[in-house]
Amino acid sequence: GVVEACLLHMLKRRAAGFLRTDKVAALFTKVGKTYAVAGDICKKVQELQQQVESRKNQPNGQEPLKRQGSTTSKAPVLTPQAIKHIWVRTALIEKVLDKIVQYIVDNCSKYYEKEALLADPVCGPILASLLVGPCALEYTKLKTADHYWTDPSADELVQRHRIHGVHGRQDSPSKRPALGIRKRHSSGSMSEDRFAASAREYVESLHQNSRTHLLYGKNNVLVQPKDDLEAIPGYLSLHQSADSLTLKWTPNQLMNGTLGDSE
Repeated sequence: GVVEACLLHMLKRRAAGFLRTDKVAALFTKVGKTYAVAGDICKKVQELQQQVESRKNQPNGQEPLKRQGSTTSKAPVLTPQAIKHIWVRTALIEKVLDKIVQYIVDNCSKYYEKEALLADPVCGPILASLLVGPCALEYTKLKTADHYWTDPSADELVQRHRIHGVHGRQDSPSKRPALGIRKRHSSGSMSEDRFAASAREYVESLHQNSRTHLLYGKNNVLVQPKDDLEAIPGYLSLHQSADSLTLKWTPNQLMNGTLGDSE
C-alpha cells in the first residue's frame, strides 16, 4: 500500500490511460510496453486475475473434484487484500519491484509531474534502493502478527519435545520415550513429581510466548556457581517484555529434565 501511494503521487493523467479506475494497473501496463521486466509482470498479473475470476464463476459442485489433478486447481487463493495490491505484490514476489521502480525513476518525465515523489532526484532513487531488500526475500510463507510465539524455531520445537517427552502421561506406556533423555532412577515420590512439574513449567517459560520475545539464546554457556565447584554448562537466553529485558541461565540438566543426584 505504501509503495502504491508513492507510485500514484502526482501521476500524469495521460499516464493513467483508459484504466483510470486502476491507475497502478495502467502505469504497469504502460511501462510494460517499453520495459520487458514490467511486461512479464503484466502477463502474470493477468493470469492471476483470470484465475480469480474463474474461481468466482466456478460452481460448488463436482467440477472442482474432476479437475483436482490439473494445473488449474493449484492456482493460489488470493485474499481481498492481495487482490487489491496485486500489481505491486506480484512484482515484489517475483523480485523485480525494485527494478521496475528504478526504471520508472529513470524515465519519470514520461509518467509524473515535476513535483512528484519519484521525479525527485533524491527521493526517487532512495525509494528504488529501499525496495532492493524486500525483493531479495523469499515470500514462501507470510507470518501473522503473532508469529513471535506461534512460529517457534526448530531448536525450540526439539526442546519442547524433550520437555514433554520426559514428563509425559503415565497412562501411555506404549509412547516412545524422547530421544537423548535419561530416565530418572528415583522412587518417584510426590515431592519429586511436584519438583519436576515446577522445573518443566520454568523451562517452558524460557520459550517465546505472548508476553516475552526471545531475542537471543545460546547453549553450553559455562557458569561457576561457587569457587570450589566446577563450571556448569547451561542455556543462556535474553528476553524482551513490554517494559524490561531479562537475562536467564538454566543448567542443561534442568533443561533436559534430568537432575540426577545433583543438588
